[in-house]
Amino acid sequence: MPYLSRMITRRGLFTTATGAAVATALGGFAGVRGAAAETAADRFDLAAPSTQLIWKKALYDETVLQSFGFDNTNGHIYVVQVKNGSGSAAAGNLCLTKLSLTGTVLGHMYLMGFGHGVQIGVEPSGTSAYLWTETNAVSDGANAWGNRLARFKFVNGQTLTASSSALTKYAPIAGATSTTCAIDPSTNRLIMRYWIGGKARYAAYSLSALKNGTATPLFDIAQPPGLGVFQGYAAYGNYLYLLDGTAYSTSNPAPGNAHVTCVDLRTGSTVQRSLTQAGKSLDFREPEGMAIQIASGAPRLCLGLASGVEGARKASIFYKTALV
Repeated sequence: MPYLSRMITRRGLFTTATGAAVATALGGFAGVRGAAAETAADRFDLAAPSTQLIWKKALYDETVLQSFGFDNTNGHIYVVQVKNGSGSAAAGNLCLTKLSLTGTVLGHMYLMGFGHGVQIGVEPSGTSAYLWTETNAVSDGANAWGNRLARFKFVNGQTLTASSSALTKYAPIAGATSTTCAIDPSTNRLIMRYWIGGKARYAAYSLSALKNGTATPLFDIAQPPGLGVFQGYAAYGNYLYLLDGTAYSTSNPAPGNAHVTCVDLRTGSTVQRSLTQAGKSLDFREPEGMAIQIASGAPRLCLGLASGVEGARKASIFYKTALV
């Protein structure tokens, strides 16, 4: 049967827990490899300049964008943000906006009790797409963080709760919390960021294997030390890209402290770290989310930036194309 279809099975949890135990015995997950998968050979040069994709676009709700992903088949961007309204952050209520590639709003959904939306994945399907997000939000009093992954089809105007039958839930690593994910369109891998034992880690899975219940980690590495405030991630081939930084302030004036870090998924080692000045003229300018876009067959490493005043936030996306 489909892996964890509509519910988390006892067998699924046992299988993933057993896999985790085996991998730990082989070296604490550092550089764990599963079945061979085709990978993109190059990595992005983080020191190369960035190009603007969309500039100060309004989303369906007026809050800060948290993350985004591309439907590279149908030419859409999906952006997630904390829903408008007092208490939404603590409850884990999110707004999902569908955009054209020029930033025009094409639709929306509300996701109630899902989490904070730190990162999402997009899986194209025909003329629509399935979204991969966190769900089963657990509040810390100020914000909420999902402890399961969910897959669901985009349906314009629909509101989902964490118990909706439209969701298929996944728990590939038993005991993991604060689980989010991204999808690498070059390899059809799902990258999951999760917390376990008080530390953040990243596990890469074959997307098809994860859906049919035969997933074991292709890689599982620790988040490198030395990052600032974490804001999002993306993967292309054997490399993971991490975004950190905070909004402009008196202690963080332009060009700000937003950095992008490249990590080798095979070893967990940091390959490159660079300050990004993309969109440096924006007001507020908080780094938020990363994703891979495929444009005319070529990859783009994209990062998001929030701007504008509270109650009227705007979203901008920039990208890098230079490979090394």
